Amino acid sequence: MELISLVGRALFVSVFLLSAWQEFNDFGENGGGAAKSLRPKFNAFVSHVTTHTGQQLPPVDMKLLVAAAIALKGIGGLLFVSGSSLGAYLLLLHQAVATPILYDFYNYDVERKEFSQLFSKFTQSLALVGALLFFIGMKNSRRHGRQLRKKAPKAKAN
Repeated sequence: MELISLVGRALFVSVFLLSAWQEFNDFGENGGGAAKSLRPKFNAFVSHVTTHTGQQLPPVDMKLLVAAAIALKGIGGLLFVSGSSLGAYLLLLHQAVATPILYDFYNYDVERKEFSQLFSKFTQSLALVGALLFFIGMKNSRRHGRQLRKKAPKAKAN
């Protein structure tokens, strides 16, 4: 059972690790293609947040944002494979920040092709979040279950 769990975690995290590896190899001097393609999406996200909340977000260097994403996916993925809840939390943090920026279906009209493509990717990302939350929940329930089982049985009175 433990082997099956390890294989499942490895397959799950391969999405994050392969993405981090690709972005790392493409990083270069300016953050690579990821930073270049992220800039317009991030600007649209900032505009959307400012319009709806009235709050101005601070300026962010795309190179640092891409480096942080690589670190979260890489470190979080390696920790997750080993069964660590910290790895799941790091991957959750990445998903929470990246998903609304990358999959900005809310900036498109429902009839446009981009809307359905981005919405599909957004919901797939939500499924990853659900799987991470499930993993964390199972880790917590097993930890509490083990604590309950470790208590010594009560002695019978004769």
